[in-house]
Amino acid sequence: MAPLGDGVAPAAAAAAAPGLVVSFGEMLIDFVPDVAGVSLAESGGFVKAPGGAPANVACAVSKLGGSSAFVGKFGDDEFGHMLVEILKKNGVNADGCLFDQHARTALAFVTLKSNGEREFMFYRNPSADMLLTEAELNLDLIRRARIFHYGSISLITEPCRSAHVAAMRAAKAGGILCSYDPNVRLPLWPSAQAARDGIMSIWKEADFIKVSDDEVAFLTQGDAHDEKNVLSLWFEGLKLLIVTDGDKGCRYFTKDFKGSVPGYAVNTVDTTGAGDAFVGSLLVNVSKDDSIFHDEAKLREALQFSNACGAICTTQKGAIPALPTTAAALELISKGSN
Repeated sequence: MAPLGDGVAPAAAAAAAPGLVVSFGEMLIDFVPDVAGVSLAESGGFVKAPGGAPANVACAVSKLGGSSAFVGKFGDDEFGHMLVEILKKNGVNADGCLFDQHARTALAFVTLKSNGEREFMFYRNPSADMLLTEAELNLDLIRRARIFHYGSISLITEPCRSAHVAAMRAAKAGGILCSYDPNVRLPLWPSAQAARDGIMSIWKEADFIKVSDDEVAFLTQGDAHDEKNVLSLWFEGLKLLIVTDGDKGCRYFTKDFKGSVPGYAVNTVDTTGAGDAFVGSLLVNVSKDDSIFHDEAKLREALQFSNACGAICTTQKGAIPALPTTAAALELISKGSN
């Protein structure tokens, strides 16, 4: 365990044994330009990086000392086998991973703007992750979870949508906490309204939801900084709603309290995976102690740690390679926030 410094024990370094976090959905190869600020057409070369939000979260959980597993489907090709090996090397249980002999592993070309923000071009027509069926689910693995985490990309097409819903229902029936990060990727949906409808179709199944400020604006079609718009996403039964505000930090909302936690100023190179590092680090803490939903001091401590993890992830290219260690996050926290 990393030295804690200042005599303060952040939630991430708590002694409790973490429960299993099972992530469901897509894992793919991101091809990231080797030079920022150029279009895909202008880019002279690309760095191959493993990606896919649910897989990034699984790796973040494991890297931060949590227990994680991934459920998803890959092409029976070199990229697919490479990705599953990356999961295993990162300490992620891959018992829920399957290979499809007839479909390829998904690819995404990611344009990096000069400020590190991204645009995506996807190759998945259909990719193996979209073809996971309900019958192929490893429900035993899912039922062992303390937290079941998912996004919205797995809701776009059948049969994966039905598999997603079945996995989520099995988790809920088992009293497992459901964690939802929609990760809006508009190019993958038939239309913007289809994306809104699809994302909201399972909204009220979740116990914990994390959205970015851009996603609040997209889902509510209003100002993300107007609290009325944010609270339109709240529903009875939700334990925690988090809105991430980039380098400004995050806002949190529970039944009993709300507030904000400032972020950290770093030299941003690539924002890919920052939200996943944030979510993974928070899920590690929830998996150890879910009283975090009711204890504002514990929640703020955990969010400080998550903000640091998200910030560190932006300082190098790619998502999984850039995921922080506990020690790195604690070091950034010790330097102070924005």
